[in-house]
Amino acid sequence: MGRAFQNRKESMAKTSDAKAKVYSRYGREIYVCAKTGGVEPDGNLALRSLMDRAKKDQVPSHVIDKALDKAKGGAGEDYSPARYEGFGPGNCMVIVECLTDNPNRTFGDVRQCFTKCKCKIGSQGSVAHMFDHSGILVYAGDDEEAALEALMEADVEVSDIECEDGKITVFVPNTEHYKAKTALTDAFGDIDFDVDEIQFVPKESTPVAGDDVEVFDKFMGMLNDCDDVQNIYHNAELPA
Repeated sequence: MGRAFQNRKESMAKTSDAKAKVYSRYGREIYVCAKTGGVEPDGNLALRSLMDRAKKDQVPSHVIDKALDKAKGGAGEDYSPARYEGFGPGNCMVIVECLTDNPNRTFGDVRQCFTKCKCKIGSQGSVAHMFDHSGILVYAGDDEEAALEALMEADVEVSDIECEDGKITVFVPNTEHYKAKTALTDAFGDIDFDVDEIQFVPKESTPVAGDDVEVFDKFMGMLNDCDDVQNIYHNAELPA
């Protein structure tokens, strides 16, 4: 699982957005999270985790504050989550997560990305079964046995744990994410997590080579340019 996660992180880095796009996506996600669960981070654990992640990605405080103020006002757009699945270049599997105030527009935009790159958008569930919906925690450390023991004592279900290059990576079911984070911080103090996210992690990878690599980069770029797209997950294994 760890290798698949790392492959996705590396390939996503090649198609990373401009800062303004990142700020916009965090702002929208924080607004929806605060409007749904409350604007106080102490009472909305999902919001607290999201704000921590935004700060780690160097999102300015004024972007976060603006989203919270907008949620406090109660008015504004009504965004809803939408998820699209399908097959990309080289028959790799792709999941696209969106937040939208117009599902018809968003579906049309995402479908156009698939169509223009000669890819196939599928029905819901067509590829999701080949991904684990996982909480992922990565932090500096070298004692994975101590980490596993702390998680076991807190009755956390652990999918996988590994230690490489001075980093411990913990994979848990998405429902155990906050419980796992709490167990680790209780055991080892205030941990500075390099990764603290819930993601779709592919169970196996699909090699993408030749002309498909260029098409894949174009496909990712087009999806990233869609305003409503929040996250893209895939199982493509690209050449080093």
